Amino acid sequence: MNAEPTIQTYINSLFPSFEPKLKEVLIENGSLKTFAANEMLMHTGQNMRSTILIVEGLVKLYRQGEDGNEFFMYYLQPGNACALSMICATKQETSEVMARAIEPTIGLMIPISLMDTLMKEYKTWYYFVLETYRSRFEELLTVIDNIAFKSMDERLAFYLEKKFSDLKTRSLSITHGEIANDLNSSREVISRLLKKMEQRREVILHRNYIEYLK
Repeated sequence: MNAEPTIQTYINSLFPSFEPKLKEVLIENGSLKTFAANEMLMHTGQNMRSTILIVEGLVKLYRQGEDGNEFFMYYLQPGNACALSMICATKQETSEVMARAIEPTIGLMIPISLMDTLMKEYKTWYYFVLETYRSRFEELLTVIDNIAFKSMDERLAFYLEKKFSDLKTRSLSITHGEIANDLNSSREVISRLLKKMEQRREVILHRNYIEYLK
């Protein structure tokens, strides 16, 4: 029977560039937290007490409007950190976004009391934070470009391609309504566009999932 992975195991496998002393500090002060599928990691208005590094699973970040509509931002996968939790934790501000586990997920929780020390004393953490900010910023630029410059059918094609790639699958269990929420559209519009994609042999629409053919 295999032993459960430890913080040290996760850090060594997912963050190999961290300097030895930094790894020791994270192992000593960090804690692992398990989230069930669909459990919230972060709510709008929540005070962040920890920075979250994802070590297992998949997390969806999104904004929610006053009307309750959701707007998809990006995913966090193992080896990713939540840049917004870093910002909120460092500045002791509340969250402006929501984060939900798409599947069973484990996060390495780093107390906010360590943030200043980690940034000042460990170059590998400093560069990791900068790279996290950069990659998340680029993801948000992609989202903005899709909203501002692309039609809904182009946005849908890009959304599906990225989702299949992120989840490393060719069969996606998702409803037309969930896609519509992520793209801030209507279920009817998404269903019509998916049907057109099926006619072009880009996808196959099954009863409970979408098969990707590209």
